Amino acid sequence: MKPNRREVADGTPVRILHLEDDPNDRDLTHAALDAGGLEAEIVTVSDRGSYEAALRDGTFDLILSDFSVPGLDGLGALALAQERFPDIPFVLISGTLDEDSLIALARGGVTDYVVKHRLARLVPAVRRALEEATARRHRAEMERSLEAERHFLKALLESLEEGIVACDAGGTLTLFNRATREIHGLPEEPLPPEHWANHYGLFQPDGRTPMGKEDIPLYRALHGARLRGLEMVVIPKGVQPRRILASAQPIVDAEGRRLGAVAAFHDITEQRNLEAQFRQAQKMEAVGRLAGGVAHDFNNLLSVILGYTELVLAAGGVPDRTRESLEEVLGAGRRAVELTRQLLAFSRKQIIEPRVLDLGALVHDMEKMLGRVIGEDIRLATRLAAGLGRVRADPGQVEQIVMNLVVNARDAMPHGGALTLETADRVLDEAFVRDNLGAQSGSYVMLSVSDTGTGIPLEIQGKIFEPFFTTKGEGKGTGLGLATVYGIVKQNGGYIQVESGPGKGTAVRIFLPLVQEEADPLVAGAIAPPARGSETILLVEDEPSLRQLAAEALRGYGYTVLEAGDGAEALRLCEGHPGPIHLLLADFILPGVRADELARQAAATHPESRVLYMSGYTDDALVRDGVLEPGVALLQKPFETAHLARRVREILDTPLARAA
Repeated sequence: MKPNRREVADGTPVRILHLEDDPNDRDLTHAALDAGGLEAEIVTVSDRGSYEAALRDGTFDLILSDFSVPGLDGLGALALAQERFPDIPFVLISGTLDEDSLIALARGGVTDYVVKHRLARLVPAVRRALEEATARRHRAEMERSLEAERHFLKALLESLEEGIVACDAGGTLTLFNRATREIHGLPEEPLPPEHWANHYGLFQPDGRTPMGKEDIPLYRALHGARLRGLEMVVIPKGVQPRRILASAQPIVDAEGRRLGAVAAFHDITEQRNLEAQFRQAQKMEAVGRLAGGVAHDFNNLLSVILGYTELVLAAGGVPDRTRESLEEVLGAGRRAVELTRQLLAFSRKQIIEPRVLDLGALVHDMEKMLGRVIGEDIRLATRLAAGLGRVRADPGQVEQIVMNLVVNARDAMPHGGALTLETADRVLDEAFVRDNLGAQSGSYVMLSVSDTGTGIPLEIQGKIFEPFFTTKGEGKGTGLGLATVYGIVKQNGGYIQVESGPGKGTAVRIFLPLVQEEADPLVAGAIAPPARGSETILLVEDEPSLRQLAAEALRGYGYTVLEAGDGAEALRLCEGHPGPIHLLLADFILPGVRADELARQAAATHPESRVLYMSGYTDDALVRDGVLEPGVALLQKPFETAHLARRVREILDTPLARAA
């Protein structure tokens, strides 16, 4: 059983156990592996005894087996291998086999079959078998990671002081966290909606009128309603009543199909004054910080999941069924990226990224979501001009403008009505400038949101954009929605015009400066593969798995990569590296030092280095400290490897005075 070993420079060779009793066939097989360029360490055995000993004493990546050797046939060899290595690829090499034998081998789990007189198929079959085994291991690792995340989220929900309850599409309760159990003094029970009010002691805000089924927030959300800050009273048996603020919304899938509903309950029994409202604001800020921190950790995990999946797909030779599975993983990861962005938006820590936009396309993409927000009793119409001019703005901010205006319009039509969104090119003339202090004439793109609601009294129209001003009832509005719209519009050099009157509805028109540039795509389409390079990159990332992924991806594109886990190690590499370092690619928040300080120190020994920061944190500090100032390059996590390579190439191809 002496191994035929051939060393390889870039790692450990593939360990193969070869079961073959014919020396000529053995030599032909090894020659075929050599000719195919497969770097391998081969242990050859010729009978059952030596085969069992090799399985017992060694560890292998793949087994090659003749169909018949002394004391053993292919099925027996396969069974013995699976006892020792359940997931090991098993490739049969033999002469002709009858159909019954082939069927039995396939059912037994043989990976592939190669005919001895067609050994040209051997290396492709071996490579394919190894790739499939690697893909299976990756899937198993991802499944374990997802299971861990499920346990983490369950623990997180149990730790919240807010009650969280959810049901499936049929109304069966599926989630009833600790705080909910404490509010009601009862455990989760599979009760239909008809019994919720009586069993859990649900009453109207007056504390006397029992809630009907149609009034219960979770039931309303199950039928499409989105509720915020609905007040109710819970009177548990034998316990003092508790005043609750409830929020609820439907749970829908990517196609908009309703899967159930979720509701959150907050006990405000002891919090009915301004001090209590202030404490609640502090708590929500803490939840926002938690969301931002969780999103940061998720961003690192998602970068690893997306990156390695992308690398496996890009490697080629992946079977169709495996490719489909990996593409599903990639799609799920991208949807998870969108979820983290929503977390960051909730925590008000999203990075502002102005882009050239087609407002009509953006509004069109929001139509389905807006339809769900306004409800079925409001008719939604759009009039989107063809050939619309472009604007430069952050798409997330523009979506926030649309959403805030649509929600305001919905609230102004409690009994239904019509809501119209319109886009058009407009030239603002001197008359507009006279009526709008500080305005400038010129070409603009208009976004109009108009409704047939109650309208705004003339005497308060001048106050509607002031922070904290609201005409909504107590607990039903923050007074920041229109103030936020105003701030975003002004930040982007635009103007707002309002037309309204009691009983005449309201039209809010937003004017943003027109730019003469092609719109950036809202959704990534067909993009050319990233260009390769040969430069040296110093990669500084304290998350090992993410650092390993980024380094592997960049080396795959031809770059020389120096790796460091913290600032001190990075500076040692700078001082000891004799050649140029063309790019410093560093996570902005590093143990003991920030990346901008690291860049300043590294410039002392390598002034030629360009700088690209990475960040999963999107704290105000990044803006306040100048990370996002013009000329500073930032790569936001999570990222896919192709996007990383494009951004690196873009920075390297930028003149040094601008790249830093």
